[in-house]
Amino acid sequence: MHEWGSCQFEGELSSAEDRVRTYPGLVRARHWHETRQFAPWTRMHVKDRFSLSVKIAVSSADSSTTEPALPRPRTPNGSIRGWTTWCAWAALESGGRGRPAAPRVPTALDLHWPRWVCRFGRRQPDRISPMSSAALPRLPGQIRIVDLFAGPGGLDVAAHWLGVPVIGLEWDLDACATRDGALLDTKRGDVRDYGPSDSDFSGCNVLAGGPPCQTYTVAGSGAGRRALDQVLAFVKRMAAGEDVRPSLEDLDDDRTGLVLEPLRWALEADQAGRPYEAIILEQVPAVLPVWEAYAEALATVGYQSAFGVLCTEQYGVPQTRRRAILIARRDCNPVLPEPTHRRYRKGVKRCEGEVHLLPWRTMADALDTKKPFEVISNYGTGGDPKARGRRTSNEPAATVTGKVSRNRVVTTSGDRRFSPQEAGRLQTFPRDYPWAGNAIAQQIGNAIPPRLAVHILAAALGMSDRVNEEFFAATVNAKWIGSEFTRHRAQVDM
Repeated sequence: MHEWGSCQFEGELSSAEDRVRTYPGLVRARHWHETRQFAPWTRMHVKDRFSLSVKIAVSSADSSTTEPALPRPRTPNGSIRGWTTWCAWAALESGGRGRPAAPRVPTALDLHWPRWVCRFGRRQPDRISPMSSAALPRLPGQIRIVDLFAGPGGLDVAAHWLGVPVIGLEWDLDACATRDGALLDTKRGDVRDYGPSDSDFSGCNVLAGGPPCQTYTVAGSGAGRRALDQVLAFVKRMAAGEDVRPSLEDLDDDRTGLVLEPLRWALEADQAGRPYEAIILEQVPAVLPVWEAYAEALATVGYQSAFGVLCTEQYGVPQTRRRAILIARRDCNPVLPEPTHRRYRKGVKRCEGEVHLLPWRTMADALDTKKPFEVISNYGTGGDPKARGRRTSNEPAATVTGKVSRNRVVTTSGDRRFSPQEAGRLQTFPRDYPWAGNAIAQQIGNAIPPRLAVHILAAALGMSDRVNEEFFAATVNAKWIGSEFTRHRAQVDM
């Protein structure tokens, strides 16, 4: 591990010598390749948080030096790792003879080259790290997730797409009915009645959770916003070792205190000598100050954290939804996932914006229809018809809430409502996801979009190198019932 200032680098080399020399704002990395016997030198000057200038020179065995005239690499995410990987590959492929004939963007498997992990200062809200989360080391051993407030299974679906086992803890009967139909591993009960030492969860080494958000959001009562200072004080008291559960009775809405439960689980696991290797939390943007307080509390027991607000349309979800995310790891400094798609802005065309990002996805894309329609929403209007939001089928949906079933879908053949399957697709659930029980619209609106959850989980677990458009084509667009996972679960339950 080589450190300098506020930057951190990690290299993984099996049979080669690696030396790093650092200067203010400049990194020079020298890597002797065992078989080729020449040394690529990579110089990276940090202009700002989001862009670099890269220059590379190759020293061959006879000490001759060439400088390939490399263009700016067109990487999927514009990350430091993408840039250095491209340049290192170009140098290796050139064999010291200059610019390669057919540049391409390789994966890490193409190279005997360090995977860099870089951090620039403290993370700020609503900022995205310039470093690719694919560079994070994977968690050692078998991963098993406990998902608190699991709902109908948004994070669970994402975990199974990634091949990671997960058990969900959920008390709502309707959400449990959907989970049962989807054959998800579920423990029904109140999160407050359980802990990490219970037999059902003792084998889990990753903690995830999305506490109920109704009291924190404009769609709810607002008790959480009024109690924010009180909640932040509770976090500090919990970090100091105090049991605050008796004091939570003073809150206006008992659901507000549920946001503290993941911290209780994390601290109890640490006290028991079995700390979680990673922690992933998700909530509405109003909870971001709580996640920042969480990060400070978790630091006292050995965690490093990244937190910020993500826009779902920037991760391929056909919906403009903003979520506050926290990722914590014990073994490294984590980063939030990098956007893969452009930000939606009213009146700006899909083809405009950052050239290295994909266009945002539309409702028509998600519902696989060519027939135009318009969605008229009552969300946040206070009953005023003039304030009703409108989106066309060639735009992302507005935030899908528990009132999504009230939205009017205006078509050339008349008005209708979204079916549960259509609303689920706007959240990126599989087409045949078996919604069950009552209050299905509320279940859908409360869930984390599985596609966003994939990006978050992959970033937290060091699995981002597996996630691309081909991955999502084989998962989001595939059937859930009859998939390999559900067939295996059905055999286990027999």
